[in-house]
Amino acid sequence: MKILMLTPYLPFPDSSGGQIRSYNLIKGLSKKHKITLFSLIKDDSERKFIPELEKYCVKVKVFKRSKSPWTLRNILLTGFGPYPFLVIRNLSPYETKAVQEEITQVDYDLIHAETFYVMPHIPETKTPILLVEQTIEYLVYKHYVEGIKNPILRSLLSIDVAKLKYWETKFWKKADGVVAVSESDRKEMLKLVPNLKVNLVPNGVNLDFFKEKDSWHSPEFKILFIANFKWLQNVEAAELLLKEVFPRVHAKSPKVKVWVVGQHIPEEILKYKSENIIIDNLSEDDQEGIRNAYYESSVFVSPLRGPGGTRLKHLAAMAAKLPLVTTSVGAEGLGAADGREVIIRDTSKEIADATLRILGNEKLAKKIAENARKLVEQKFSWYKMGEYLDKIYEKTATHDSNS
Repeated sequence: MKILMLTPYLPFPDSSGGQIRSYNLIKGLSKKHKITLFSLIKDDSERKFIPELEKYCVKVKVFKRSKSPWTLRNILLTGFGPYPFLVIRNLSPYETKAVQEEITQVDYDLIHAETFYVMPHIPETKTPILLVEQTIEYLVYKHYVEGIKNPILRSLLSIDVAKLKYWETKFWKKADGVVAVSESDRKEMLKLVPNLKVNLVPNGVNLDFFKEKDSWHSPEFKILFIANFKWLQNVEAAELLLKEVFPRVHAKSPKVKVWVVGQHIPEEILKYKSENIIIDNLSEDDQEGIRNAYYESSVFVSPLRGPGGTRLKHLAAMAAKLPLVTTSVGAEGLGAADGREVIIRDTSKEIADATLRILGNEKLAKKIAENARKLVEQKFSWYKMGEYLDKIYEKTATHDSNS
């Protein structure tokens, strides 16, 4: 089939969860489909990554959006217009025009919209649209806004959350098919829009990318947290780890260190850097730095509170045979059982105690790590995810042509 795919980012380098997902699915789907890719970029330097995507796409076109979301244009259009901030900051009039021209000139079988906030670029069309939601965005921002102490700011941002919920659900209804990445997201979508056609394509993991750990004992234990810090949930989780979990661990085991690794690490995290807190702010294409961090650490501790999606960093830890301690929210979509493939705890004290238990019990660490690797091998390869999405492509395109 001829597929027009719209993404709110260039799917390479594969540093953030969305980029990893899109890049790996494009690689697999390109063996059967002709994909034209339209993506947003923030800087012209990103154009150097286009040749990698042209290996798998018939055509790749990029459109600029502002480097910083906090431009006067974005603020005014959000304040006085119908769209929420997330849509406005990802809206390009040049892409809207290009999509119109593209679908007029080429007879596409399907339009794949990755995230609801690229949907405003798509005009009224008879070409079926498949909308893939990596998370339920309004829930993510609602969770963030509820934690704001200033009542005036909280009230103002709550208006944007309401707009976000309205447009997110509206675009689900507009699409010919919707895809969620976890069963919990799928259930939430159906609560909001009963009778919505929601398919499931979880995130996957590149099993060949990671060096598998073969020892879970070390003279210097390291707790790892890896993330792309553009996402609010990751900043919140890192702060919880550094403020509430690690001090408890360190009090009982002073030789343990914590290692925060990722891209776009903000000042509120960097300020924690100390002798026992290592913080590495990596470039987006530093794949070797990511690979080594998983291999050289002792346990991955991820006190996530924010909802939505399947956690690619958790799948990565499981693939690398790095024992994972996370919350009930962080374990959603993994299909992992507490005490078998992962340790699930929800309070900071419980997470700290579980971390100490893993560090002090090599046999338990090995069991958790090996069971986790088996689980991702069986259920979360990108090849399997590509197969699932391919079937949904066929179903969505065929259903539309027959309706």
